[in-house]
Amino acid sequence: MRTLINRKSKAIVAIASVFVFLVANHLLAVNDQLWFMAIPAALMAVLLFLKNMDYAMMATALLTPLSVNVALLGESELSLPSEPMMILFSVLFVVRTFIEHGYDRRLLRHPVSIAVIVMLLWMTVASATSQLPLVSFKYTAARLWFVVPFFFAGAYAFRDERRIRQFFWSYAIGLIIVILITTARTIGHTHDLDTLHHAMRPFYNDHTAYGCVIALFLPAAFYYIFSRDSRGWTRLFWASLFGLLVLGLYFSFSRAAWISVVVAVGVFFAVRMGMKIKWMIACFAVAVGLFFTYQGDLLYKMGKNSTDSSTELSNQVKSMSNISTDASNLERLNRWASALRMWEEHPVTGTGPGTYQFLYASYQRSYQLSVISTNSGNRGNAHSEYIGPLTEQGVPGVVFVTAVFLLTFATGVKVYRTAKTKTVANTALAFTLSLLTYYVHGAFNNFLDTDKLSVPFWGFTAVVVALDVFGEKKKNLHATNTHLHSTQ
Repeated sequence: MRTLINRKSKAIVAIASVFVFLVANHLLAVNDQLWFMAIPAALMAVLLFLKNMDYAMMATALLTPLSVNVALLGESELSLPSEPMMILFSVLFVVRTFIEHGYDRRLLRHPVSIAVIVMLLWMTVASATSQLPLVSFKYTAARLWFVVPFFFAGAYAFRDERRIRQFFWSYAIGLIIVILITTARTIGHTHDLDTLHHAMRPFYNDHTAYGCVIALFLPAAFYYIFSRDSRGWTRLFWASLFGLLVLGLYFSFSRAAWISVVVAVGVFFAVRMGMKIKWMIACFAVAVGLFFTYQGDLLYKMGKNSTDSSTELSNQVKSMSNISTDASNLERLNRWASALRMWEEHPVTGTGPGTYQFLYASYQRSYQLSVISTNSGNRGNAHSEYIGPLTEQGVPGVVFVTAVFLLTFATGVKVYRTAKTKTVANTALAFTLSLLTYYVHGAFNNFLDTDKLSVPFWGFTAVVVALDVFGEKKKNLHATNTHLHSTQ
């Protein structure tokens, strides 16, 4: 009887609350005070985050692909509703961690975690010496609310392997909606490159970010088609997702995304054949060395290429090496040259995180400008996940970012070779190859200052770390030198 009375009381309170809200909302709407409509959503978010932070993380991932940038407080923009949810998540997670002391310290001692922490600390130092301190501290704060929910909280949540699939599907569902909308917009305009480049707005700024996130999801989606847990309708769903991703990747016409997938396929075969990580890195170093050794001849031949971007696949591939007339390639070279000039003036701490787009204009040279060059800084940043940190955070900045990438890759390959079960091994390899697509794409663009790419990137990085910390290892390999750290 008492339980029944309690249920009736709760129902009466809920109905009364809804009635009060509707009346108040109507009165405020009449006076154009629409902000009140956001209160229920905000309260629901707070309750969800307090009740189950794992589900709150999934909800944030689901909404991220569908979020849009809204101008707030002048020129500042915030991605709504994802970034407010990330800020709330970060605060609650940190507070709860200090109160409950329930976070597994093995995650904090992991080499990747240490590299991430050092990277964030250096960003704070570089912000203090920045040419535009306010811009840099805002940029660093945004990086924190990307990393805390999806790397530190994510790694702890992914101790339960079911959460990995849930996170993957949460973001993928939102991404599927964007792919369907974008593809529908391109129908009938498949020969209009400008339409193809901007059909994904307002969800993604342009085709490069859109192509990058699709490439990021492809390797893991392909793995799940053939995983042991995928049977019947489940396998059909995974195959359908993979097909949609391939379709979206093609119509993104992002050359960097295409290249990144090809490299991931090549590395997959290298790993399966047992090639050691040090030899992979050595091959990469040799390739870079050969480029700089013969860069004069290479640049001369590239300068002779006059094939511009187009909707024809063959021409789009040929245009990758066109540095004579292709506006996108020319502008990227212009941005890189400007960034290196900026770095030469500030080699140790850089100009400050997030400052490139506000300062690079005076470092441009007239003979390097393209038809899409601008002095207003409204067309992106340094277009490189390596040159950007070098310019804004000095040499330590690019070293720490590269360390995060290399340590994550090495961890993923190590887990693949030492995991006790094939499920853990193959999952680790799949997500490592997914991250590799971003490492490659990062040579041409940088998107870790956006929620769209930061959420899956840091989430996938957390997957690799969690599988290493919580996954069982083969007994005969438990104490080998291939380990980056000891596990319990």
